[in-house]
Amino acid sequence: MIKVLFVCTGNICRSPTAEAVFARKIQAMGLQDEVSWDSAGTHGYHVGSAPDLRSTAAARRRGYDLSVLRARQVTYADFETFDLILCMDEGHLTTLQQAAPKIFHDRIKMFDDRDVGDPYYGGDQGFEDVLDQIEEACDRWILQLKPM
Repeated sequence: MIKVLFVCTGNICRSPTAEAVFARKIQAMGLQDEVSWDSAGTHGYHVGSAPDLRSTAAARRRGYDLSVLRARQVTYADFETFDLILCMDEGHLTTLQQAAPKIFHDRIKMFDDRDVGDPYYGGDQGFEDVLDQIEEACDRWILQLKPM
């Protein structure tokens, strides 16, 4: 089984959105027995909180359910547990590379070829833009992960 972790800052906008999008796409392809997933934040600002209401609403409009997700912070055990740790921006990548032993650095990668912008301080369109980017990047990752 391949284990994937999505990481953003507080685990209330980008990474839970990526988790929900990825989960639905994996399940639609019938790969849920071969791939598992989770999300976390680099910081513990919102541990135990539900995703941001704007993220939840934008996701719901596209058929994704974030309601069962709760924020958590990345732990040392995550570096050992997950085969692939996908960071939403360069800052998360740097933070995790500094926190992880070098033996795990090859597991930590950018989620997309460009940062997924943080929609938290912007308007509703930012959440839609994030969803567009996450849907496209999830499709690319799933193609890479799909067993031959």
